[in-house]
Parts: sequence; structure tokens; C-alpha cells
Amino acid sequence: MKNDSTFKSAISNLSFPVTQKVSGKSIHDPVLGLIVKDHPSFCDSDFISFQELNKYRQKYISDYLSNEIGALSNLEKSVISSLNEDKSIVNIVEDEDETRSFGQKIADKVADFGGSWTFIISFLLFIVIWISSNVYILMNKGFDPYPFILLNLILSCIAALQAPVIMMSQNRQEEKDRTRAKKDYMINLKSELEIRMIHDKIDHLIMHQQQELIEIQKVQIEMMNDILNQIKK
Repeated sequence: MKNDSTFKSAISNLSFPVTQKVSGKSIHDPVLGLIVKDHPSFCDSDFISFQELNKYRQKYISDYLSNEIGALSNLEKSVISSLNEDKSIVNIVEDEDETRSFGQKIADKVADFGGSWTFIISFLLFIVIWISSNVYILMNKGFDPYPFILLNLILSCIAALQAPVIMMSQNRQEEKDRTRAKKDYMINLKSELEIRMIHDKIDHLIMHQQQELIEIQKVQIEMMNDILNQIKK
């Protein structure tokens, strides 16, 4: 009878019922590649059993999952290593005190003190004490009577010295701002390049996953169709 007829598998040389017969032409390429890898003489015109085909299908799916996990871990290591490489473009924690001269340090301190409430309050107290001591204590006959010519001279000298010191400090501040802006630009540029690299890796990974998932779905559909055909028979 027709149902009692058998055939020999091209990979195992075992006899199987004809209902288990599967042609090499109908096998999906990834699964066929696994069969050819184990049996190089197998070609499209050969036949194997449905049971053997299912084993290779399962092997393909298991190999895909294990390889995919390995690829993910390698990708994570690659991204982490690229972000943690000691290739900093600029040194953010640079100690600026070591690059300043003695005059620049004095200028910075004078500018900081001259622009503080401590200086304003101290200067007001100094003027009040100076005027009070000459007008009320010394009865306007002291070392600097009204109109306080000596005090005006002192204030003029302070203003004349303070102005260039403040300008010097402002110039240094502008130079530091330009340097920081340059550092920020270089850091942002490096970050942008690293983000682009990560996006490229993620896009490549997504495309790889989609292709493999499509292949798995095709294999699963083939398995379901074979099962339905066997049930009908």
C-alpha cells in the first residue's frame, strides 16, 4: 500500500514512511545551512524526514537565542568600554591656581574684595570715623579739617589704583570664560560623536534582530504547516 511505502533519509540512511518525506528544496535557507554544515553532501534534490527536519529547526532556534544573548553582552561591553576609555579631550578638574601668576592672584583677590559688601561697609565706617573724628572730636582743627582735602586725596588714589586692578581681573575672567566655553564645546562634540556611535550600534542590532525574528517566524510557520498536513493525512 502507499502508506506502507518508505524512503531513506539522505543524512541518516534510515527508512521513514513516505508521509515523513521532506524535500531539500522546501527547507528554509538558515535551516538548510545547518544541515549542509553537518552533512556537506546534502543537496536540494535529497530528502530527509520530518522528524529530522524538526531537530534542525529546534537547533537553529536554540543557536539563534544563544548567539543573540552573546551578541547583546558583547555590545554592552563595547559601549561601556568606549564610554569609559581614558581619552578625555580636556581636563575638567584642572587646578587653575597653578597657572596664575602672583600678580594675577593679587588682582583676583582685590577684585573679589572690592566687589563685596565687606568692602562697602568697611569703607563707609572708615569715612564716618574720619569725618567724625575731625569735625566733632578735634573740632574741625585736626589733621584734615573740612573740606577734608586729605580724605579726597586718599579716595582718589584708591579709585585710581582700584580701576586698573578690576579691569585686569575682568580681562582674566573673560579669558577663563573663553577657555571654559571651548572646553564645553569640545565635550559636547565628543558626547555627540559617542551618541551617534551608540545609535549606529543600536540600529544595527535592531536590524539584526528583526531579520532573525522573521527567519524564526518562517520556520515556525513551516513547522505548523507540516503538522497540519500530517493531521490531514
